[in-house]
Amino acid sequence: MIAVLVAVSAALVWRRDGTGGVLDILTHDLSLFGGILPRVLAGCLLGAFISEILPHERVSRSLGPKSGLKGLLIGTAFGAILPGGPFTAYPVASALLAVGADFGATIAMVVSWTLIGYGRAVAWELPIMGTDFTLWRIVISLPQPVLAGALGRFVYVRIYPKPATKDDEN
Repeated sequence: MIAVLVAVSAALVWRRDGTGGVLDILTHDLSLFGGILPRVLAGCLLGAFISEILPHERVSRSLGPKSGLKGLLIGTAFGAILPGGPFTAYPVASALLAVGADFGATIAMVVSWTLIGYGRAVAWELPIMGTDFTLWRIVISLPQPVLAGALGRFVYVRIYPKPATKDDEN
């Protein structure tokens, strides 16, 4: 579908602006891709290294399915202080899932990074919107990652129930 949209868009640009218009767009997009590629690579490498460095047992205990509210709060706090953009946040979230964090804690982390993220608040929101607005927005946003994580955990357990084991029978 995207390929079809690209082809139709390219044809419309070519019809309106000729080959030069299409080449200008391609040149600009290749430049944009060249700038983004190192960030994507760095984010993927960060996620891979984190999944190898973090102790699986400890992550599972702190952020796993049995971590309860504590795991959701840890995920929320981690997301709030996690620096960087999506090229950092999503590979880190993926790494956490790979080493034993559950969907709930990971959802809390991503929602917190999105809603609370201190980096954006300090760099953009405080100078533009002011202290009162920023603080109230953060305070009002605080419960949302925990609620989203709890809902994610609740839904995930019902959609993907864990198969019974011999330990469950005893």
